[in-house]
Amino acid sequence: MPVIQSAIDVHGEDFARNREAMLAAVASFREVERKVLEKAQEAKPKFERRGQLLPRERLNLLLDPGAPFLELCSLAGYKLHDDKDGTQAGGGIIAGIGYVAGVRCLVIANNSAIKGGTISPSGLKKSLRLQQIAFENKLPVVTLAESGGANLNYAAEIFVEGARGFANQARMSAMGLPQITVVHGSSTAGGAYQPGLSDYVVVVRGKAKMFLAGPPLLKAATGEIATDEQLGGAEMHAQVAGTAEYLAENDADGVRIARDIMAMLPWNQQLPARPARTWREPLYPAEELLGIVPADAKKPYDVREIIARIADGSEFLDFKNEFDSQTVCGHLQIEGQPCGFIGNNGPITPQGAAKAAQFIQLCDQSNTPILFFHNTTGFMVGTESEQNGVIKHGSKMIQAVANARVPKLTIVVGGSYGAGNYAMCGRGLDPRFIFAWPNSRTAVMGGAQAGKVLRIVTEEKHAKEGKEPDPKMLDMLEQMTAQKLDSQSTALYGTANLWDDGLIDPRDTRRLLGYLLDICAEAAVRPLKPNTFGVARL
Repeated sequence: MPVIQSAIDVHGEDFARNREAMLAAVASFREVERKVLEKAQEAKPKFERRGQLLPRERLNLLLDPGAPFLELCSLAGYKLHDDKDGTQAGGGIIAGIGYVAGVRCLVIANNSAIKGGTISPSGLKKSLRLQQIAFENKLPVVTLAESGGANLNYAAEIFVEGARGFANQARMSAMGLPQITVVHGSSTAGGAYQPGLSDYVVVVRGKAKMFLAGPPLLKAATGEIATDEQLGGAEMHAQVAGTAEYLAENDADGVRIARDIMAMLPWNQQLPARPARTWREPLYPAEELLGIVPADAKKPYDVREIIARIADGSEFLDFKNEFDSQTVCGHLQIEGQPCGFIGNNGPITPQGAAKAAQFIQLCDQSNTPILFFHNTTGFMVGTESEQNGVIKHGSKMIQAVANARVPKLTIVVGGSYGAGNYAMCGRGLDPRFIFAWPNSRTAVMGGAQAGKVLRIVTEEKHAKEGKEPDPKMLDMLEQMTAQKLDSQSTALYGTANLWDDGLIDPRDTRRLLGYLLDICAEAAVRPLKPNTFGVARL
């Protein structure tokens, strides 16, 4: 297979500037993650007094030591809703894909160290996204529960859509995906249904509480007086109600039982044998990915320079490059796993859209996963482009993306603007996974463009009315529009709104893709034993 020969001067001034800008972007989102960890750590003395572990400590005990763990949507809700300074990002949930007793699982821990683990609208969106990941990738789910339930300041935004999470749990059980929940503390009202809808429930003695109405609400509603333990304590649920299958002595014991349950399930034994993979590392180091994408978004670069640093042996088989060079399509391998690749070296032309649509269908025909690397201003505009059928060909490209049945993995490495975001399998086109580099931007158009558009529209409106617009007013309109769109296009803004599954350091791109492709490949061959209604406690 052809090998890419890099043309980048890694010792040049441009590379150094690009690298410095990218490192600053990485440091920026890592700093936010650090502050969230520090905020949770402040609750440690309180948890110790109660004889409890912090949520991340529980999670660390749950996961196999040294095994890969991919955290998902870690900055969901950043500076949204009640998160005034960014320290409460995460939506009240810590989650990711890791290994429990040798089984790859989706793991979820309510972050009760921050605001009692209450769920904001962002937390609900994150929960639903996590469930979608479990469905699509046939992953068992282990939940470490302790939550104050819905954040009542946003109850109207959470209540109706919140039922979808319970419906998903019921469907996962019916699909044959095991769900294990350890109840570490309070799980009230809607929070009580989460363990109730799980297949296996572990409760911690003296700490777990599950009830539809707590003692204060019970007294107000019916006049009945009951203690927490009588109404919904761990021993009551394990010995009387039968809601729980296992009674643990403390947090660590509850996690141990969850690991024991997973170890006893013949989950991996049901997988067919998969061929061993071998591969060669890229010819160029991942460290060089820091300096590839220009700090100045107006400067072009060749996306093959990224390919050279993520593809096995830096090998890439270009597809139809003589027909259109701005949309790059071709075949490569990541850790021995064949992939199709679509990336941008400029706007998507009518020819580029037709080429990409054909390539997507070929990948679908051969059951080859597709990688989408975004860096595009969108579709080419202008008279020539319109006359060449950009709408027609662009529609066919979007149609191919939407209907392709193979796994689609998206990395936003630069700009992702307009309908180019759709055609390149942005969030709305349901990629199996989507991650973003911290320099990336996603918006309907650039801020400067948007400002000029509104200025022109306003000028034309005034002209039709026979009025002369105030130049100062037009300047202010243009500037404010540009500032607003620019502030709402950053990588942090996008990840806060769950436009992606997380921000990544560019140097981790190849390793991430290798892990995701393996998840997808395992899901494709995993047999499940579905039933009609899911497993019920009778």
